[in-house]
Amino acid sequence: MAYPGESCESTMGAGGRMYVPPEKTEADVLKRVPYEKPPFTLGQLKKAIPPHCFQRSILHSFSYVVYDLTISFILYYVATNYFQLLPQPLSYIAWPMYWAVLGCVLTGVWVIAHECGDHAFSNHQWLDDTVGLVLHSCLLVPYFSWKYSHRRHHSNTGSLEKDEVFVPKKKSSLQWFSKYLNNPVGRVLTLAITLILGWPLYLLFNVSGRHYERFACHYDPYGPIYNDRERLQIYISDIGVLAVSYGLFRLAASKGLAWVFCVYGAPLLVVNGFLVLITFLQHTHPALPHYDSAEWDWLRGALATVDRDYGILNKVFHNITDTHVAHHLFPTMPRYHAMEATKAMKPILGEYYHFDGTPFFKAMWREAKECMYVEPDEDNKNQGVFWYRNKI
Repeated sequence: MAYPGESCESTMGAGGRMYVPPEKTEADVLKRVPYEKPPFTLGQLKKAIPPHCFQRSILHSFSYVVYDLTISFILYYVATNYFQLLPQPLSYIAWPMYWAVLGCVLTGVWVIAHECGDHAFSNHQWLDDTVGLVLHSCLLVPYFSWKYSHRRHHSNTGSLEKDEVFVPKKKSSLQWFSKYLNNPVGRVLTLAITLILGWPLYLLFNVSGRHYERFACHYDPYGPIYNDRERLQIYISDIGVLAVSYGLFRLAASKGLAWVFCVYGAPLLVVNGFLVLITFLQHTHPALPHYDSAEWDWLRGALATVDRDYGILNKVFHNITDTHVAHHLFPTMPRYHAMEATKAMKPILGEYYHFDGTPFFKAMWREAKECMYVEPDEDNKNQGVFWYRNKI
């Protein structure tokens, strides 16, 4: 899928030949990344990136909004006007295809709102927040609530004490029933619950998030996640979600709950599932370390992420999947420059850059199996560096 303003420079070589990077073996993919303090600074990485990569364009950014919303409207129009004309067996195929395709496109819309939350959409904070609030509210996401917890995630990536999302547990903190889930059936059940319910559980109950001394909820303006300056905007986020929820209620009263589910609800489940999967795979990998307060620093934490390959979905998801390392190093950089920036940084990053081209469905299963908890190596003097394990 080609997006406006994109070129093929990153994939085409001289004479238009496709450049195919050498494939990594399984051992290469699972080889631990360095955990020592890197021999480069953030400033050196920034100097290696062409300056235009940090420039935000309103027209360029809005072109993605228009493109994604146009595709979404076309899919909606076809589904609501022509699916009813199909013979019944074909309609049973058409609707799931609509859910899957629209869910993927709307995941791209989610990513654009994410871009707004990181102030990477334009040079104007008010414009970023306006676009982000509208887009995220339409996907039932509390924009400002997520924006502020996500900002703290960027500030504390890889920290066992202060990171905000997919914080791994130590072995001593595992639930008593974990050993009964450490098998194929248990993993299927765990993955199904995570992909279907993981996002609302995170927003409502901070499941998989940072430990707080009291109840934490993204909809609570007075919860421990937020400070006094942020509370008014949490109310605004709640109003946005409530407004869209009321609109859906009115639609259900008019057209029926089944119609709302088929047209909107099922694609939203796909969006939520991909959101959780993408985030899980970006921060969960046998080769990635986590750090406690004795070892953690911002740069090593930001590097404790992995770029993944989702095939054609990389473009549909605006490269949130395969440029995540660059995103954590420079969150305000627009997504449409992240591929070029990643390429420019790789020679400096060296082994500190990690890419895993394993198909995402295979990687999901492997990480669910291998990454149950974290512990430091017994024979390592760096007891503040933690690695994933699975033996219970």
